[in-house]
Amino acid sequence: MQRREFLATLGATALTPTLGRHLLAFGEDAAPPECHGPGFASPRDAIKADREKLLYVVGIYTGTRITQPDYLATADVDPGSSRYGQIVHRLPMPNAGDELHHFGWNACSSCHGDPTKSRRYLVVPGLKSSRIHVIDVLDPANPRMHKVIEPEEVLRKTDLSAPHTVHCLADGTIMISMLGDAKGRGPGGFLTLNENFEITGRWERSAGGMKFNYDYWYQPRHNVMVSSEWAAPQTYELGFKMEDVEAGKFGSRLHFWDWQRRVILKTVELGQDGLIPLEVRFHHDPASTHGYVGAALSSNVWHWHKDQGDWDVQKVVSVKPIEVQGWDFPVPGLITDILLSMDDRFLYFSNWLHGDIRQYDISDPGRPKLAGQVWCGGVTGKDVRVRGRKLSGGPQMLQLSLDGKRLYVTNSLQSTWDNQFYPDLAGDGSWMLQIDVDAKNGGLSINENFLVDFGKEPAGPARAHEMRFPGGDCTSDIFV
Repeated sequence: MQRREFLATLGATALTPTLGRHLLAFGEDAAPPECHGPGFASPRDAIKADREKLLYVVGIYTGTRITQPDYLATADVDPGSSRYGQIVHRLPMPNAGDELHHFGWNACSSCHGDPTKSRRYLVVPGLKSSRIHVIDVLDPANPRMHKVIEPEEVLRKTDLSAPHTVHCLADGTIMISMLGDAKGRGPGGFLTLNENFEITGRWERSAGGMKFNYDYWYQPRHNVMVSSEWAAPQTYELGFKMEDVEAGKFGSRLHFWDWQRRVILKTVELGQDGLIPLEVRFHHDPASTHGYVGAALSSNVWHWHKDQGDWDVQKVVSVKPIEVQGWDFPVPGLITDILLSMDDRFLYFSNWLHGDIRQYDISDPGRPKLAGQVWCGGVTGKDVRVRGRKLSGGPQMLQLSLDGKRLYVTNSLQSTWDNQFYPDLAGDGSWMLQIDVDAKNGGLSINENFLVDFGKEPAGPARAHEMRFPGGDCTSDIFV
């Protein structure tokens, strides 16, 4: 049996103590000499990788007054370069109105050791258009369009719309969480592409138990996938309305799936303390059952792990709402993105409305301790400036370097919500910052020498959302 086939079946088998020790050792050490392929054999190998020099980030015009296609921007993040902090390449999409949002790789560390795989293509969907772009980054500094899957094909073959999270699987399949059906209603589902970027159908055998969909992460050693809920496209595209929350049109549940059988095993209702659970993050250690999700509206972080054969979910961090002049109600932090360092030591999340990024020590996974905090805008009126620019909007998407020492942040959430909560963002454009991280003792500080100002783009101010490194990153690489 090939290693790829063996790993693909791991989730369905019980690990004997001997086999478990062997796999743990393999996960901690470098790959055997005969292994090749994308990504890294283990989180430890990823941490030792070379420092990132380029970064991909989506630039968005959808929802602004500028009628131009969204684009993939390549930023220079090498401090030794004369173009440090500048965009060095822009690849416009063929059509306007996509709303590029989240994107991912065709292959990552989940299929490390397979010589037939390479981390060469970015899969970049349009949240609003349901169009899926495949971008060739063989030349990392000069991405080129490889293929476009039109929305008509997506809707016809899957009855799904609004693509969100992109992950590769160990066998080379690419899976994308979809937030709605062809008419923009819940619950959505999961679309699959083969290695030739052809739609092969839907991953789930049944969507029974789902009301909505959003993010997901899988851990094959434990035969589990965890998914979260936002809302149906026909709800979130109209902006945030409290009456929609009261009517149950936003999610509040986590789903634990049987990875092999592709059905939901357990659904956990988080209630009022878990409204709008968004980004799902497992430990990078594939032997661990610990993971986290941030509930945006309730502004709480929930922790899960497997306890005595069942999945236990507990609230472990709470961000209290604050009084802000001009608001009729206490303002929640609105936790919109979270991630874990590659060594599983620190958890980071952004409070998009309050305007701060927090770092928590999760050495004890069920008892996070605040270790660092930095302010980057927000509705509280804090006047934070980098290289002369006031940081309008609030911190949103996060990406952490593999060694855990540099945290990158952008400030756009989604076009309708941007326009609702930060109306000046369309005219100001986004910013991208680099936060210096004390990865030993904890602590965050803004790098005053780095700013990518999307307010000065050639076609006019653009918004910026998710980021990826050519060598892999803390939110795309899954280890098996």
